[in-house]
Amino acid sequence: MFDRYGPPEVVHIVELPDPVPGPGQVRVRVRAAGVQPFDVGVRRGWMRPGPEHFPHGIGQEYSGVVDLLGEGVSGLSPGDPVLGSTMMNGQATHVVVDAGTVVPKPAEVDFPTAAALVAAAQTASGALLELGLTAGDVLLVHAAAGSVGTVAVQLARLAGATVIGTASPANHDYLRQLGAIPVAYGEGLVAAVRAAAPGPVTVALDAAGRGAIAASVELGVPRDRIGTIVDDKAAADFGTRVVRAGRSPARLAEVVGLAARRVVTMPVRAYPLSEAAEAHAAVENGHGRGKVVLIVEP
Repeated sequence: MFDRYGPPEVVHIVELPDPVPGPGQVRVRVRAAGVQPFDVGVRRGWMRPGPEHFPHGIGQEYSGVVDLLGEGVSGLSPGDPVLGSTMMNGQATHVVVDAGTVVPKPAEVDFPTAAALVAAAQTASGALLELGLTAGDVLLVHAAAGSVGTVAVQLARLAGATVIGTASPANHDYLRQLGAIPVAYGEGLVAAVRAAAPGPVTVALDAAGRGAIAASVELGVPRDRIGTIVDDKAAADFGTRVVRAGRSPARLAEVVGLAARRVVTMPVRAYPLSEAAEAHAAVENGHGRGKVVLIVEP
């Protein structure tokens, strides 16, 4: 939980009674919980409206095992491994969620990877859907080595698109393994993309901010096919799109199914729950590969 707005150090462990599911809900014993930039924004007080009271929970992504059913729940049993989305309470030992939002976890996907895929899978798949990606497209993914970028690159390649991904040079080999053409972000990005692209860039997905939309416009990408998940102001300034398709257990289940077949992968940077502040700092610092996950229960 966090007891005030501020840096990662405001996150600490608080002992509370275990939550109890109501009708149509289940309680999940959490095994792993994702940490994402949205959590940073909430904790820093950049998201409005923020929590109305402190201390307050945090975290949107979990994987774990069902351990208690609310009244009227069918199709799930205690002991079932699951994953899914929640709101401001996922980084905890237990979470109560609506039964209809739960996605079964395949045995082939471990709990940390399952938690790592929750937001990234839904965000990336929804963004590509909204942008109308097709096999003939050349897609530019800004921040392609992050969690959303990692999934977006792989889904786009599966769809037959050519993908160019921006990342630090240290992550270029990683992007090549995913099937993307890597370019370094920062000064000279537009020229680097033009040199690397086999043809005009037709779609752009911004998971980075920091001038990514301006660069995409300069590259001649149609403005209705430039989408951002992080920079609403630039989208408004340039007349491009904010792509937040919302949560979808169906889309999440589809990507998790691909992960079970090893068609989609996600590197995990794991921290124990006792090091939640350090995990938040790692996300806030950026530049990491894949996803930061808290291990709640080994």
